Amino acid sequence: MGYCKDIQEPIGSEPLEKHELFDTIVSSFRQRLSSLPDKPTGKNSHYGMEDAANRAFSVFFTQTPSFLAYQRTMEGNKGKSNAQSLFGVHQIPGDNHIRDFWATVSPDHIFPVFEDILPVLEVQGQLVKFRSIVNSLLVALDGTEYLSSEKIHCPQCSTRTYKSGATHYFHGVVTAVIVCPGQKHLIPLVPEFIVPQDGHDKQDCETAAAKR
Repeated sequence: MGYCKDIQEPIGSEPLEKHELFDTIVSSFRQRLSSLPDKPTGKNSHYGMEDAANRAFSVFFTQTPSFLAYQRTMEGNKGKSNAQSLFGVHQIPGDNHIRDFWATVSPDHIFPVFEDILPVLEVQGQLVKFRSIVNSLLVALDGTEYLSSEKIHCPQCSTRTYKSGATHYFHGVVTAVIVCPGQKHLIPLVPEFIVPQDGHDKQDCETAAAKR
């Protein structure tokens, strides 16, 4: 599904070079991450939350399932990696470390990152290529599940019951992205999680989450 949203044209700002725009976005990202409430402890204490978050973010940039493996391969082939130069990552946590770091961090702490980045793209004129002839932006919505189990569950889980009587637990989310026909890139917006709502007896769903 999708809808159009009007966002005014940016006024009066010199466009940044591509690498400067990227650095601005990463800098804003790191600034938000520095205020995360939960810090690594024990064996993970030598890793910073910023490094852990940027390592997770980098997966989308490099399009590789394991950033650590990618950086090790690059370092082996070229003698150095680009983790620090691109993302400011000083020590690269492994996949299990990343999961441990984020297990107790609420997504609400990360949402402001989306709100910070979009105005930067506006001011720098990056949204122009996404605009329609009536100066609107097309936002596509899609629901997906990102956790599924018949054993592991929490109060935020949605459920479905099979004919056998078994209960299936899952987490769902509605993702919103700015898209445009002919553009191979998209711009992600703040997602809406499908979770039990206070004062509602009926289970939450994609349609209700999209309306929020």
